[in-house]
Amino acid sequence: MNIAVIFAGGSGVRMGAGIPKQFLEINGKPIIVHTLELFESHNEIDKIYIVMLEDYIPHMNRLVKKFALTKVQGIVPGGETGQDSIYNGLKKAAEENGGDSIVLIHDGVRPWVSYETISRNIQGVKENGNAITCTPCFETILMSTTGKTVETVPYRKDTYAAQAPQSFRLGEIIAAHEEVRQKETRYDNLVDSCTLIKSIGREAHMVEGNRGNIKVTTPEDVYMYRALIQYRENEQAFGIGLTPNNILHKK
Repeated sequence: MNIAVIFAGGSGVRMGAGIPKQFLEINGKPIIVHTLELFESHNEIDKIYIVMLEDYIPHMNRLVKKFALTKVQGIVPGGETGQDSIYNGLKKAAEENGGDSIVLIHDGVRPWVSYETISRNIQGVKENGNAITCTPCFETILMSTTGKTVETVPYRKDTYAAQAPQSFRLGEIIAAHEEVRQKETRYDNLVDSCTLIKSIGREAHMVEGNRGNIKVTTPEDVYMYRALIQYRENEQAFGIGLTPNNILHKK
């Protein structure tokens, strides 16, 4: 069983839109729907669970029905932090699925993850036990604790950007959460599932992601995502590089 847990708990503060960013409409659909459709149409994904602000669950239920998102099996409220929210989604998935199931944890506002990246995550878990989507950094990364002076400069060839999905066996990632939750620090400084498992000494395995798999967080990101959609539409209009398997998923 391959499951997607989609975290859509943002409040939209950085977007300045007055509504959670996942509900901003682009080309007639909320961003969260663009994201969900990628997993809905992937032939290896069996079920989808969504985690979001409790007040917006009725609206999400309407969107699931309107856009015929038939793989969505549950929508649960988020928690105090992002990791608390993901834990809620994982626990809901565990009520209905075995611990050996593969779970792909994904941001609801990353609507440009490719079909191939989803497949590589599933295969990565089968081979290595987990899969962290990454892309090589093209920019030079600087390290600074003050934000004023550069302290270290890692070799660019050794730097990667972690993205999503981040994927695991369902029982193993829940056990990792529960180990962390017993600590006094809980989720302090654990920004994603990769940092969570590394904090308890687990090995994290990388899989290649796709360029353009941005997290739509700021107004500039919205413009970028619109441009990516235009790129895809132009590509399809001219029939460039399309096959029956990638017409919907070419990124």
